[in-house]
Amino acid sequence: MELAGTWRKVMPYMAMVFLQFGFAGMFLISVASLRQGMSHYVLVVYRNAVAAVVMAPFALWFERKTRPKMTLLVFFKILALGLLEPVLDQNFIYMGVNNTSASFSSALTNILPAVTFVNAITLRMERINIKERRSQAKIAGTAITVGGAMLMILFKGPIVNFPWTKHISHVFSDSGAHNSGHWLMGTFMILLSCFCWSAFFILQSYTLRSYPCELSLTTLICALGATESGAVALVMERDPKAWSIGFDMRLFTAVYSGIMCSGIAYYVQGIVIKERGPVFVTAFSPLCMIIVTLLGSIILSEVVTLGRLIGAAVIVVGLYALIWSKNKDHVNALDAENNFEKQKTFELPFSTTDVNKTSSLGNI
Repeated sequence: MELAGTWRKVMPYMAMVFLQFGFAGMFLISVASLRQGMSHYVLVVYRNAVAAVVMAPFALWFERKTRPKMTLLVFFKILALGLLEPVLDQNFIYMGVNNTSASFSSALTNILPAVTFVNAITLRMERINIKERRSQAKIAGTAITVGGAMLMILFKGPIVNFPWTKHISHVFSDSGAHNSGHWLMGTFMILLSCFCWSAFFILQSYTLRSYPCELSLTTLICALGATESGAVALVMERDPKAWSIGFDMRLFTAVYSGIMCSGIAYYVQGIVIKERGPVFVTAFSPLCMIIVTLLGSIILSEVVTLGRLIGAAVIVVGLYALIWSKNKDHVNALDAENNFEKQKTFELPFSTTDVNKTSSLGNI
């Protein structure tokens, strides 16, 4: 029993750490494919089609007895989820990555927990009591995170050389090939991506209450997302050659992103969201940033500047203020649940018949 309790406490943390390694790989291989000329519109279609095909058998088998009926309201929610993440978020993040760099994109997406927190307050999913320390930590963490993101955007500073990059001649730009106009456009796309991703987490949290089947929900999101993004790609990508794919980096990117970052990620995030909420899920992105920064400088020879490092460090401080406050929320919720169970245990065993008997005796 004690081992099972420990595993239940540790599981959400391990799951989110696992996903960050998966997302880090997605950032790196996506940059490589996009710079080889792959269309991000086509990549999104293939990615979600792969995820839907891979996840469908698991959903059909494991949730065949527990899957609730599909209502019109739930269908529209899933349709919106397919639009928010597969279509909008993925296209925006790929455009942002292609116009900046993998390390910059993974660092700037660390504002996601702050955006999610603000949206959760707006929708009254999060409660704020300014007198409580954990509420103060949430507000301070959000402000610090946004400040770190602004620092990353506005201040570059000198290039930071790692031991393995000293022999490489860097040109002072984010990807070695993009001008400041492209860089600003990429930054804007990443910020839009964060907003859409945040909205996706919150809507996923609501949808799971009425459709509590993570595997089926994941499959439907990916299937509808592939259909919606396919319609967008047919309009935006008129060249038939853009759809050609072989046994190369393009195929690997589509398969890896589909299985790891759409299929598995949606399923795992859904499980953790049900237990800890959407803000907790988004609070582990600094690990992805660290992995991408190190591997991006080694594999892709990406430039890392002092301003970006300082801004990323500031964002991490803000994020862990949010994590601390969310952990306090979880502990308080568990304490309240335990106290409620104790009160139920010590209640007097009165029923309506007992009360009627007592009143009739009193009348005698």
